[in-house]
Amino acid sequence: MFEQLSRGLPKTPSLKAFREMTPIARHEMWTGLGFLSPWIFGFIAFTFLPIIASLVFSFMDLKITDGILSTPKFIGLDNWANLFKDGQLGLNPSMWFKSQTPGSLWITIRFGLIALPVGIFLPLLIALLMNNKHLVGTHFFRSMFYMPYIVPFVAAVFLWGGVLNPEAGWINRSLMAMGFPRESVPNWANDVNWVYPTYVIMGIWGIGNAMLIMLAGLQGVPTELYDASKVDGANGWQTFWNVTFPMISPVIFYNLVLSVVGLFQYFLVPLVVNSGTGRPGGATMFYNLYLYKTFFTFQNMAYGSTMAWLLFIFILIVTIVLFSTARYWVYYAGEAKS
Repeated sequence: MFEQLSRGLPKTPSLKAFREMTPIARHEMWTGLGFLSPWIFGFIAFTFLPIIASLVFSFMDLKITDGILSTPKFIGLDNWANLFKDGQLGLNPSMWFKSQTPGSLWITIRFGLIALPVGIFLPLLIALLMNNKHLVGTHFFRSMFYMPYIVPFVAAVFLWGGVLNPEAGWINRSLMAMGFPRESVPNWANDVNWVYPTYVIMGIWGIGNAMLIMLAGLQGVPTELYDASKVDGANGWQTFWNVTFPMISPVIFYNLVLSVVGLFQYFLVPLVVNSGTGRPGGATMFYNLYLYKTFFTFQNMAYGSTMAWLLFIFILIVTIVLFSTARYWVYYAGEAKS
């Protein structure tokens, strides 16, 4: 696979090739590097060096106490060992059955089991509807589905916080107007049993971008394949499963990878809706929220850096697993087969 990818990449010039470059080619190269230098400097100063610093911090004892940064002290793998002792994190198997609230990592995974299918299949379903040529007003509805995506997410979270307010929200008021007693309407973000569906509903507000990507994939399917399926007598489901799904599988895989990465970085909604407290009952103390509190509330820079690198490693492993399974269900037109 890597050999196939490397064939399409430009060759990195060797030292010999650099020496053999003409003066004009060298001038063009240095000019290009000059235009890239602001980005290169910004990347090194604000991305690469902080990443290296966080890795170094993960092997040290470094805290801020009363506004004073402690003297860095090398402690080896102690921070990494503490990850498996931290009951709030949930990596120690001996604590899984002793605590009523799972660790933040398992809270994130449990929420993902609900949010990921919705975030993948609902945009696909809407895109299939928007791709229907017999549906009236598809251009209007495409715009309406996409418009919420451009609304600032914090503003959208505050908006949904009002809509789903258990006392004054119009959803609960409508339910009570239809005869439901006050005790039976959902308490939404304040109820352990309803908080994850609440977050999923808020996430549905921003699926317009995923829907648009799915729609672009659907419109890229060659029409002659659909004509051939009709000639073969395939019904709607057979056409979708044998023609549409294989042709848009790269788009689905793209959205899946982005959704998984975004899931492990889930942070803003529980921070705004539940004030980052983990309420109700610690069910919203997601991994990234606990990482944020470790840095900025507890001001434990070394342990926070260790948690950040653990998150990177976990996302990397999950992404590698997804890419390893892609060859069994993702179809790329024109891909060379071994």
